[in-house]
Amino acid sequence: MDEGRMKKTVTELADGRELIYFDSRPGGSRDAPDRRRLPRAVSSSEVRLDRLQGERVGYAAHRQQRTHLPPADQCPLCPSRGERLSEIPAQSYQVAVFENRFPSFSHDTGRCEVVCFTERHEASFADLTEEQAALVLHAWTDRTAGLARHPAVREVYCFENRGREIGVTLAHPHGQIYGYPFVTPRTGRALRSAAAHREHTGTSLFDELVAQERENGSRVVLETAHWIAFVPFAARWPYEVHLYPARRVADLTELDDPARAEFPGVYLELLRRFDRLFGPDAGPTPYISGWHQAPFGIEERADWALHLELFTIRRGPGKLKYLAGSESGANVFVNDVLPEAAARRLREVASA
Repeated sequence: MDEGRMKKTVTELADGRELIYFDSRPGGSRDAPDRRRLPRAVSSSEVRLDRLQGERVGYAAHRQQRTHLPPADQCPLCPSRGERLSEIPAQSYQVAVFENRFPSFSHDTGRCEVVCFTERHEASFADLTEEQAALVLHAWTDRTAGLARHPAVREVYCFENRGREIGVTLAHPHGQIYGYPFVTPRTGRALRSAAAHREHTGTSLFDELVAQERENGSRVVLETAHWIAFVPFAARWPYEVHLYPARRVADLTELDDPARAEFPGVYLELLRRFDRLFGPDAGPTPYISGWHQAPFGIEERADWALHLELFTIRRGPGKLKYLAGSESGANVFVNDVLPEAAARRLREVASA
């Protein structure tokens, strides 16, 4: 996709929240006003520090009132048509991003946005064309750059929750972008491990891990000229894939044109393999997919490696991986599927 031909339209919803349309080519009107009568958006969230664990916890009591699994004809992410008014005032759209009406973090505690991948309510990300997936990548990149300028944001996480088993509250194909006001615990631990490795060896831990997976090969799911996807050696989830660009970069804004051009085909293939894991009668595979990017304003940023993690909580047909006593209570994962077996299965379900 020619990024120079893409169109970005910034507007405002009736309550003052920002809405951004992304189109794959110039043209088309995106100036439809939000006809709803909404009070000015007001949300309150709080972040507290767990001093014993050294981790932060967010509080957003207003989220108790958020929309929960409405019928399709009341979906707030479909386009507005006739008297059915939604969060998207336009009668059609390609990709739309807006400030979450019920954010986990807001104002001086960060920012939360919703990303609508398509106007088609019954679709999924795996149903998109490569051109549509490229437009979503463009939106993720644009918002990463935009949130980097937000005074309260330290780290940006673009992610998708898919499936009722995961806990989604809206069926329409969408994801979210969190601008955290702190470095998340998972990222912080990885940064410390990478820094210790650099101090001890003078090399990148991320580069070493990718090189080891490529050399071993048993856990590699697919590899192209600009991307490699593998099940990590110590995978926590039954089916978990990490996707890395061949050239190490800190975040989405640093991806080069060849990697951007190749990403849609690679990612769509991974998602379609996930949907074939458990056979045609199992239904769509629930998953979480998210980009792990370097935090802003830290010295270790240059040593980070952008990567996407995709995993499912489904461990077999009709079986879910529950985070019970060991996982939830002690944070010690016990996996039911060996990483090598998971990678083998993901290779078996490759597109013909």
